[in-house]
Amino acid sequence: MNQNFDIIIVGGGAAGFFTAINIVEKNPKLKVAILERGNEVLSKVRISGGGRCNVTHACFEPNELVKFYPRGEKELRGPFHQFCSGDTVEWFSNHGVELKIEDDGRMFPVSNSSQTIIDCFLQATQKLGITVFTGQSVQSIFKKDNFWKIETQNKNYIAEKLILATGSNPKIWEMLQTFGHAIVNPVPSLFTFNIKDARIKELPGVSAMVSVKVKDTKLASTGPLLITHWGMSGPAILKLSAWGARILAEKNYQFTIFVNWLNDIEAGDAEKILKNLKQEHAKKGVSKKSPFDFPNRLWESLVLASSISEETKWADLSKIQLQNLIHQLTNSSFQVNGKSTFKEEFVTAGGIDLKEINFKTMESKLHENLFFAGEIINIDAVTGGFNFQNAWTSGYILANSL
Repeated sequence: MNQNFDIIIVGGGAAGFFTAINIVEKNPKLKVAILERGNEVLSKVRISGGGRCNVTHACFEPNELVKFYPRGEKELRGPFHQFCSGDTVEWFSNHGVELKIEDDGRMFPVSNSSQTIIDCFLQATQKLGITVFTGQSVQSIFKKDNFWKIETQNKNYIAEKLILATGSNPKIWEMLQTFGHAIVNPVPSLFTFNIKDARIKELPGVSAMVSVKVKDTKLASTGPLLITHWGMSGPAILKLSAWGARILAEKNYQFTIFVNWLNDIEAGDAEKILKNLKQEHAKKGVSKKSPFDFPNRLWESLVLASSISEETKWADLSKIQLQNLIHQLTNSSFQVNGKSTFKEEFVTAGGIDLKEINFKTMESKLHENLFFAGEIINIDAVTGGFNFQNAWTSGYILANSL
């Protein structure tokens, strides 16, 4: 027995719900259903942002916003001019959810709970008469005449228009390949670096503003770096992981990074600063207090790594020790052996080739009445609410085009 709808949305996540709500708000007569393979909808929303849901980012200029997307920068410029972060804030406000901006630009519900976003979506779907089916794992998709037929393990659905909002789902990608769509192979995009090194072993929780480079590549970033029990994390590292997703995968996550703990101070300037300190603080111990804007514990570790003992005074610093210290401060080398998932937010680079999508409508260029929303396509972003913004924008544009 087939169940008939005007529109079927496969994927009960953020992109699927947002798209469905916008479609029916614009055209209440449409019969829309959401199919979710799990027993619970919006599970990724629940855990995102440490359970607070990082809804978007306070970057309100489309041409600036696109710079946070290693894949999709060019394609999203037009869509962001139609629906940007400010529109997201307004949309949620109109649906009873106020957002707040944190110091780093991330935006969360004022309630500090992802449940607020889940409730907002569930109440809207109920009010609009959108049908939600859980436990519906799609087994096959057919195109017959002007209709799409979706078979799950226990039901069949027929719809004139099909929207896929399944995120990084290899099974759905395989089905799309049978329809002629090219899939860019997925690789992890947001991850932290596993590093075992005596210099940072005792420093979990210490952070500093740094610049980082990956050896033998053009990959470089600046920003806060956080030392962890397993190595290094923080925005500087996550930016490298996002922009270097494919390069670092090819290296099998075995590579060398260079860290400048002084961020924008180069070796020559560092030498002048240290020589001044040598004169001004001649009788003081070198390792006692950090003369730079980072924690004393880190300074002490870098001093010891420069073959300078705890008792050494500035006056007794040899030429070689001074050069060692300059090197440790501005060009510390660390061997990365593997990666770890960044918190619970597993983001991948990969998905439907961007050349096969019309970004004015989010429709497939290969098949009429087949649309895409969210992370199913080869777009991903750094952490900070940007991946959700892609979901909201693609869902809005899709709803508008329908």
